[in-house]
Amino acid sequence: MTMRIDTDKQMNLLSDKNVAIIGGGPVGLTMAKLLQQNGIDVSVYERDNDREARIFGGTLDLHKGSGQEAMKKAGLLQTYYDLALPMGVNIADEKGNILSTKNVKPENRFDNPEINRNDLRAILLNSLENDTVIWDRKLVMLEPGKKKWTLTFENKPSETADLVILANGGMSKIRSFVTDTQVEETGTFNIQADILQPEINCPGFFQLCNGNRLMAGHQGILLFANPNNNGALYLGISFKTPDEWKNKIPLDFQDRNSVADFLLKRFSKWSEVYKQLIRSVSTFQCLPTRKFPLNNDWKSNRPLPITMIGDAAHLMSPFAGQGVNTGLLDALILSENLTNGEFTSIENAIENYEQQMFVYAKDTQDESTENETEMFSPNFSFQKLLNL
Repeated sequence: MTMRIDTDKQMNLLSDKNVAIIGGGPVGLTMAKLLQQNGIDVSVYERDNDREARIFGGTLDLHKGSGQEAMKKAGLLQTYYDLALPMGVNIADEKGNILSTKNVKPENRFDNPEINRNDLRAILLNSLENDTVIWDRKLVMLEPGKKKWTLTFENKPSETADLVILANGGMSKIRSFVTDTQVEETGTFNIQADILQPEINCPGFFQLCNGNRLMAGHQGILLFANPNNNGALYLGISFKTPDEWKNKIPLDFQDRNSVADFLLKRFSKWSEVYKQLIRSVSTFQCLPTRKFPLNNDWKSNRPLPITMIGDAAHLMSPFAGQGVNTGLLDALILSENLTNGEFTSIENAIENYEQQMFVYAKDTQDESTENETEMFSPNFSFQKLLNL
């Protein structure tokens, strides 16, 4: 049962306490900003060497009602709009024909514009006080003391904290104080790449995009592309994990030529414009799709205050575009619970956040799973999915 107190007896649950956020991705940094603007002592521990480390991956689009609400609360929504790019979508077939296009209209240009991951990190870092983010910190152990957590980092001094918030991604290794649930593979495999100067290196495909994101699918292969990712074209290719890969994957992902040859065989019946695209890739990133199932079985007898947000809490497949938005909603709700004076303890504030999160994050995780299933069904149509 959640206990609340009258507003005339409001209290700052984190007065004279310090918060450790593990992970400096969008969710962790947003959480830090939302706490810091309420005068809370917060540190973010990030394993990247420094703020110049490049983040790989496609653009992110923050949605109204979730991601954008968190940015608004942080006072950063206009900065996001200034750097984000409203983009339409082209649906193409395997022959290189555009089947339909969903263009951006003036009235919906701010619904979910695309932003480069490094640009979003820069916005958030620039909003924080100096030295909020402690770089080059790989957490290897978390231990509860009588009053504080002890955080042990690889080859770095240990730190302490009153509250620990895990925001270190879907493959977090420090979850056992919260839940024993394990990450699962969904059965889909992804190969990704960034292509620099796409107008030169894959001009045919770049022209096919025509400034829009592009999606294409044929015989169980899905292709996603964004030609405007800070001067690069982002490419994502997804397919069901072959049965023969279940025990051992016979592909050397460190060998660019091996991956390219594999894809060119899979794309043998596709237009030359797609084959040119694959040949223009210099480095591939390959990974299975994973999810962290949201079972409402998180531990209630935690030794000290600790919780999880973002992918650490509810990693989901990318097929609904909800991952970062759900994580930013986590940060918004948890930060409000910890600072609005309505709860009698940190534990009560965390419990209320988690009860809410189990509902909305389960919904988005289920949506992602349903989309993933539909996308690899025999009669799948991008037009139907996007209501084109």
